[in-house]
Amino acid sequence: MQLFKKTPTFDFVGKRKYAMLISSILFISAIVTLSVNWLNLGLDFRGGIEIELGYSQTAKVEEIRKALNNNGYKGAIVTEIGSTGQNVTIRISEKDNTSKVEVSNKVIDILKTKTDDEFKIRRREFVGAKVGEELREDGGIAMLIALAGILVYVMLRFEWRFALGAITALIHDVGITLGFFSFFKINFDLTVLAAILAVIGYSLNDTIVVYDRIRENFRKIRKGNTLQVTNTSLNQTLSRTLMTSVTTLFVLSAMFFLGGELIRPFAIALIIGVLVGTYSSIYVASSMVLALKIDRSHLMPVTKEDKADSHP
Repeated sequence: MQLFKKTPTFDFVGKRKYAMLISSILFISAIVTLSVNWLNLGLDFRGGIEIELGYSQTAKVEEIRKALNNNGYKGAIVTEIGSTGQNVTIRISEKDNTSKVEVSNKVIDILKTKTDDEFKIRRREFVGAKVGEELREDGGIAMLIALAGILVYVMLRFEWRFALGAITALIHDVGITLGFFSFFKINFDLTVLAAILAVIGYSLNDTIVVYDRIRENFRKIRKGNTLQVTNTSLNQTLSRTLMTSVTTLFVLSAMFFLGGELIRPFAIALIIGVLVGTYSSIYVASSMVLALKIDRSHLMPVTKEDKADSHP
């Protein structure tokens, strides 16, 4: 057929069992890792102190970190911000029965006496443990609401089998991304949560494109069976999927390498999410639909002629 001469002919459907095995291993590993390590929650969720300092010259981050570690603040997170190298943030988790103001003053005193460089205090922020707990709960609720809304939307636009396939793919993407953060103990804060929600939207967009083409081809390709139609649809959308993913990854790579330590966890979450989301839109979402026995009859509209034929 002339229409499909330049279309790739990869056998995605034929390899779906191997892909699902890989996905199952990754997802189960992520769940186990989260069960053992949970997440390295940042200041936003645990509560604590954040101090921003401005140095007159390039800040010696390692020296600052060493001074705090040697004086009772081993868990302090020291991060360089900005492009000048003169500004740093210090994050210290909240401790029970400890005044935040007192801890903040001690940190400043340590840096004044144990380091040589001069600095100015630009900002001090205090986040209570109760506020952090509320943020954790609100973030979890936001994610559940997003998934529920997606389930309803896909069900109304397509069919319930497609809705379950889309939700399975999204849970797969979010689970593996969280597992990556848990395994490598990367700081998980509000910016990373925002990235996770963005991953949900990105992955859903790719999945909807694939589902649209599957539905369209069920109506166009009359002779092909379900597996053939699905495979053709995946090949037809492959160039669009890869182009979107590659261009997005270029931007995210720039954020990762040039954005500094503060934005790096955000970039990591999006990079992992885009990679896993691209994979899941090709394999997980479509494989789930096939496993639920989707058929041409589920998507073809019933015409008046069909009704007349059914009642001789």
